[in-house]
Amino acid sequence: MSQALATTSLHAPLPVVPWRDPQTVSPAELLGYIQRLEKACLEQPQSADLRTCLGMAYAVNYEVYKSMDALEAATSIAPTHFWAQLKYAELHYRLRALSRAEEETLKAVELAENAWQLSVARKQLQEIRKLSHESIRNITWNKPLTAPALVFSLMMVVLFVAMTWK
Repeated sequence: MSQALATTSLHAPLPVVPWRDPQTVSPAELLGYIQRLEKACLEQPQSADLRTCLGMAYAVNYEVYKSMDALEAATSIAPTHFWAQLKYAELHYRLRALSRAEEETLKAVELAENAWQLSVARKQLQEIRKLSHESIRNITWNKPLTAPALVFSLMMVVLFVAMTWK
């Protein structure tokens, strides 16, 4: 465990991130960091900063649903929190839900408080639009899967009946 992480107080607005490159953090160190952030979020349920850090840590740990939940909570706790909004948009970008990522990044552009934040958000928006124009398939998460699931189930039943008929 890194010394910076061990001495970090989670009562500070933003804890020290225990890695600069997500590929170099050990799974044990990442798990310990996530556990401390989860505890801090329970102690300070209205902290958008802590929930944003937790969402980022979950994303580094490939826990997409938990990351999405933490970042959604951060944006609902503080709708004007730039970093929560930007990281929420980035998660959609990484999942290749590009239309939603563009929509959320535009919100972050509006929330930027200084030139640096604005440039970070615009760069992300530019990357999203570049992928959209390069014919990368744009996934939307608004279609129900009920019909395909029923068709697949029916096909499996027919296949089972055909196999047992012999």
